[in-house]
Amino acid sequence: MKVNFSLKKQFKKILSLMLIVIMVISSPFSVYAAELDVDKLDEDIELLKLVIQDINKLYQYDINQDDIIKALYDGFFSILDDYSVIYTKEEYQSFDEHISGEFGGIGVQITVEKDKLIISSPLPNTPAIKAGIKAGDEIIAVNGQSVVGFTTTQASKLIKGDIGTVVNIEIKRGDTKLSFNIKRDKIVVSSVESKILDNNIGYLKITDFNENTTEQVEEALINFDKNKIAKIILDVRDNPGGLLNVAIDILNLFVPKGPLLYVNYKSSGEKVFESTLEKQKYKVCVLVNEYSASASEIFAGAIQDRGVGKIIGTTTYGKGVVQGLFTIPNGFNIKLTIAEYFTANRNKVQGLGIKPNIVVENKIGQAKIDLSTYPELKKDRKPTLNTIGLDVLGAEMILKTLGYKVNEPDGILDAVTFEQIKLFQKNNNLHSYGVLDFATQDALGSAIKLFAAPETEDLQLKKAIEIMK
Repeated sequence: MKVNFSLKKQFKKILSLMLIVIMVISSPFSVYAAELDVDKLDEDIELLKLVIQDINKLYQYDINQDDIIKALYDGFFSILDDYSVIYTKEEYQSFDEHISGEFGGIGVQITVEKDKLIISSPLPNTPAIKAGIKAGDEIIAVNGQSVVGFTTTQASKLIKGDIGTVVNIEIKRGDTKLSFNIKRDKIVVSSVESKILDNNIGYLKITDFNENTTEQVEEALINFDKNKIAKIILDVRDNPGGLLNVAIDILNLFVPKGPLLYVNYKSSGEKVFESTLEKQKYKVCVLVNEYSASASEIFAGAIQDRGVGKIIGTTTYGKGVVQGLFTIPNGFNIKLTIAEYFTANRNKVQGLGIKPNIVVENKIGQAKIDLSTYPELKKDRKPTLNTIGLDVLGAEMILKTLGYKVNEPDGILDAVTFEQIKLFQKNNNLHSYGVLDFATQDALGSAIKLFAAPETEDLQLKKAIEIMK
């Protein structure tokens, strides 16, 4: 028994989450098939069929045949690398939306606040804002189905749909309930943020390389040109990758003629991708971190190897392999690693990443401590000397973290803790008497939250600005 795979004549998509898919001519399956013992494979498959049939007869519970096939595929792909996967039709649709950078919807950003689905922002020039949807509206139902308790992903799945179809959204605005019939339209996901910093420096953040990214970058550059911007900081931190052809197109805006990267295919050998730009127009530097992957690494590697600009930040993810996208007749889609790529100077990326020219650690967005490990100060009593409890333990831990000289926290309000509470109260303009009263508990809670707050200074961006001045 043979399994026939139909390869798309031209790959139009590539991985958005740390993968790249590029155009190929021949299917790698023929290469792999030549290495197999086909007769033994046929025998193994026949045996597998018998095992499945016997299990189906003897197993106590019902087994769905589609689930069996999916499990077999999953088992096979589990022995391949981390980037080779098989998608169901539904999984592929989500994947396709991400890499295309657009989908059918109404154009709202949703967040969860106190278990409620709240519209944080209706996007400009979208069906939602034209219909009168406002920020702060609570979504309570979609097409008559209650979404109370839903996650944002679950709700978005109901709201999205084919362009031109109508979706009914019920919202609560204050004490008023409203119903909207909204025709879905094409929603384009923005993957580019641009602004002009002090000292006439342009800042361009690329969140991923999807099908709309090149156009959005070009629009940003037009604005920079109008403002006579010649120095640009390119930020691909936290960018998981995207379309190879898009990364190449954008590199053509910054890197002059010459090689950008090399891709080595098992099936067809090496292919070089080159820039056609006549002359470098902008002075640039690139911000990267450990979450910059795949196409982001191609982008940073080309800038670095060609000497166009400095790379600033931390070593990138290290995803240097290429995936191809295939379809098979049963509706599944396969993403398979088919090649490895190397930078313009033929440096290996897989497992190594791109090392910045200037290494700068950044703690922005990272909390100093995990507050979930601290027992809650519930304010249901006022512990005093020799009181025992979790609230005392929480107070001790907070005091110790804040630098007060308490003993190892043990949940006992001993004499040392008592004196340190008095000192904390004095330092915070509270009645200094050592009792863990409600005002003191509030002050301790506020103090530890302030202490645990994430860092706010972007040291990597600060260094880039310093270099570009």
